[in-house]
Amino acid sequence: MANRAGDLEQRVVRAAEAALAERQFVSPVAVLVGLGWLAPSHVDVWRQGRIDSLEDAMNVSAAKLSAAMCVLQRWACRRGLVASEVAYAARTPDRRDLRFSESGSPEVERAYRTHWVSPELSASRRERLAQRQSRPPELVVIAPLNDWTCTACEGTGSLLIMDEPGPLCLACADMDHLVFLPAGDAALTRRAKRASRLSAVVVRFGRARRRYERQGILVEEEALERAERECLADEEARARRRKRDRERRALEDAGLRRRFAAAIGRLFPGCPGLRAEAIARHAAARGSGRVGRSAAGRAVDPGAVELAVIATVRHEDTGYDELLMSGASRGEARERVRPEMERILERWRTPPPDVS
Repeated sequence: MANRAGDLEQRVVRAAEAALAERQFVSPVAVLVGLGWLAPSHVDVWRQGRIDSLEDAMNVSAAKLSAAMCVLQRWACRRGLVASEVAYAARTPDRRDLRFSESGSPEVERAYRTHWVSPELSASRRERLAQRQSRPPELVVIAPLNDWTCTACEGTGSLLIMDEPGPLCLACADMDHLVFLPAGDAALTRRAKRASRLSAVVVRFGRARRRYERQGILVEEEALERAERECLADEEARARRRKRDRERRALEDAGLRRRFAAAIGRLFPGCPGLRAEAIARHAAARGSGRVGRSAAGRAVDPGAVELAVIATVRHEDTGYDELLMSGASRGEARERVRPEMERILERWRTPPPDVS
């Protein structure tokens, strides 16, 4: 029992540390996602007001949840983090308060709403962060995959918005005057949204990734026309700025790859130089979502560097991928290749012999 409690504490602390490094604050929701107890897609459904409480989306006992929340609070106090209570509103027309727990207990709800903020942030930055987190969420309109019926008029359509009784068509939601702007032009989207008194994000559920994916926004037609005029007026200046940004990002990426490869050389002096460069290039690829692009990776944290090396050895130097293809579970495959992987890592941790 003691070992299980210790394992849970270590897992909670790892998830909390990762969230803090990436965002400079920690929320219970982020920790639950990091633990694997809560899927990001279920968080989306909850934020859309489609389930009664967040705990309904988790397949974990109340005792385990309570223990994890206690661990998070103790860790935050030890780290000297600042508690900040944040409002959570549903992405529905009424923007009703979201419920976290099945019980609805005020103490439990408050614990879920409490974010823990880095004390390194100034008071003004903490205040701005709290305001941003408490801001009413964007309305979300869904492009459904299946047939559906409006709960108000019993009609249907290509878009719906979820309300407490069920799905509504845009006409019944008083949003049928809005026009659709597809995703793809960030400047046009930003300006149209800013100019529109009413707007909504349009999402569609992607079966491949098992999550809702942004398709574009709905805005007022006059706002879209104004945004298009503004974009035409400064198109050349924005093109020059994009070129400068591309060049700056290329220099930043090259610098990160060099630092990452050098860190691999320090931690794994036996790793061939070309292999270290290949690992750094793979881990730090922009937009990849790999460990090299995380906050810890960009800071060239030794833990992030080691994770990148372990991942590449597992995939490229063992039969791990073949085991997965043969039907082995991820846990089973990892255990079977662990001895071979550790032999390679131990060899790489040993400096090469001095031949001078």
